[in-house]
Amino acid sequence: MAESRTPNEDLAAVIAEAGVTYLALAREVRAVAAEAGERLGTAPSAVAYWVAGGTPSGRTGAYVAEALTRKVKRRVTTAEIGLGSAGIGKALGADPLAVAADLGRSVMLRRRDFINAAFATAAVGLPLAYDHEAVAATFKAAGSGSSVGAEEVAVVRQLTEMFRSADEKLGGGHGLTTVTAYLTDTVAPMLAGRFPSAAVRRDAFGAAAQLACLVGWKHHDLGREGAAQQYYMLGYQLACECDPDGHGAWLMRAMTHQALDLGHPHSCTGLAEEALRRASGKVGRQTEALLLVTCARAYGSNGDGGKAAAALLAAEDALSDTREPVPSYAAASGPVAATVASHTGKTLTAMKDYSAAERHYRTAMLARAPGTYQRGHALTMMNLGKSVAAQRRHEEAIGLWNRSLDFMDGVVSDRSRQEICSVRRTAAGYRRRGIPGAADLGQRAAELLRAQA
Repeated sequence: MAESRTPNEDLAAVIAEAGVTYLALAREVRAVAAEAGERLGTAPSAVAYWVAGGTPSGRTGAYVAEALTRKVKRRVTTAEIGLGSAGIGKALGADPLAVAADLGRSVMLRRRDFINAAFATAAVGLPLAYDHEAVAATFKAAGSGSSVGAEEVAVVRQLTEMFRSADEKLGGGHGLTTVTAYLTDTVAPMLAGRFPSAAVRRDAFGAAAQLACLVGWKHHDLGREGAAQQYYMLGYQLACECDPDGHGAWLMRAMTHQALDLGHPHSCTGLAEEALRRASGKVGRQTEALLLVTCARAYGSNGDGGKAAAALLAAEDALSDTREPVPSYAAASGPVAATVASHTGKTLTAMKDYSAAERHYRTAMLARAPGTYQRGHALTMMNLGKSVAAQRRHEEAIGLWNRSLDFMDGVVSDRSRQEICSVRRTAAGYRRRGIPGAADLGQRAAELLRAQA
């Protein structure tokens, strides 16, 4: 009985896009293999076999992807044509530009398996064993594209800041496809170009890393944690090409915070400590303060109050040293004082010191200029309300939650939606207890949820 196979529609679609016959594609595959030092006898019948659902052996799948890349004049990857995968295991692999293409296509095609991918705790520690030098060789070998100068890199940074500002006001769901397309179709291919100097090349990779981190953050804000994790790891690889100690450590910080937000503190303490170790003495003290408070959050969430307290004191001390400027990748998270204060509040909340947490949440709110970082301001006010409620000042908490809802109307954010749901549940309990203002708060939260549905 013949083996039953599922036709490879993805491969067939790209062959159709290329407008080539099976004969022409087979010839191109043989040519690509010859360039790699491998002699193949690929015939049109082999192409027909793969389209019918068969699997090429050895490295032939990669040769097919390269052959189609040359025909359609854009990057085609093995994952796109159904002959490979861009899963977590390959996210720190040897070809980050191929991964960027695969991830971007998964977003733009709204692939359910990617969008609904789960966060992998086993992947949190991957950066600790990452071989930057091996991947750097791959990047350098790819550097044969068009010329890229400082002006192009400056445009990437300007557009990234524009995307980030819109994200902060309107949430992770706003413009996600646009930002992803820009990273996939413009910025990632730019990294395979020729640069006039090593400094411009480093700047280009740094700009791309910030954009990848923003895409990861947008997925995190939408609750797409597996996708966020993969983009953070892509950003980490790009950052290592720019500045493995400072910028690379910053991406490790992003991955740490994701794990903490998802309730996996045990998986990320080592990552937070390594980020601090790498960056210590190589970044300004204010940037170091941001890494120290990340360590504090990890310690506090793990129940190590002594280490958390020591890290918080060290962060406060480092924060006061403003002699060196904050790099753009760290400045993107907002005023350093506000970020440190907010995460100090979260650390103290985990340690159940609600009075001290309240003080730091208030400091965080005052440290942001009015009208900026709207979503962050709203979430900080939500946390402030929780710390006040934990001290049994329930009417005051209701007032704070009402004010926080002012900032959440029209924001496409799963994190914001979860907070609104929490407020509605708490308001229902308060209403049963007869606490003034609870009914109105619950009704307002319900209306916001209906508007966002």
